[in-house]
Amino acid sequence: MNIKKIVITGGPGTGKSSIINELIKRGYTCLEEISRQVTLDAKKEGIEQLFLTNPLLFSELLLKGRQKQYIDAAKLNADIVFLDRGVPDVLAYMDFIGDNYPQYFIDACKDSKYDMVFILKPWKAIYTSDNERYESFEQALQIHDSLVNTYKNYNYTLIDVPFDTVENRTDFILKVVGI
Repeated sequence: MNIKKIVITGGPGTGKSSIINELIKRGYTCLEEISRQVTLDAKKEGIEQLFLTNPLLFSELLLKGRQKQYIDAAKLNADIVFLDRGVPDVLAYMDFIGDNYPQYFIDACKDSKYDMVFILKPWKAIYTSDNERYESFEQALQIHDSLVNTYKNYNYTLIDVPFDTVENRTDFILKVVGI
């Protein structure tokens, strides 16, 4: 069985997790964002913001986690799996901060091919920051551009999700997917 892997991406605070939660509520198989867990695990080790302190280590941990999600998605008992972010997101964030990364980051993007990628634009009306989300709205706009560039570099056609209620945005995604 060929399981479709569908990424929902976007900068911080764009509503990705809300849509993933709505998909879960509707009974769809989803793999949730892992960066908050990486951040919380680092805090337990006494590192307040691992991404700011050691962006390469943070990104390596994210890359491993997202690669594992990609592999795990193929083993799930579902026709379609929605993922909150994909492997290219790691490179997009590294490009955003202007940091270098090893070749295996690039190889991971080439090896992890998704069937569809939906992108959510930064939306000022819903944007909030918290202890794990430290970026300003202006930085969210720059991250969005970095995500667009990175996914396009790996030959993805990005599908823009319009601003709307969580339910309507979810309906839009399901309609485009053909569900």
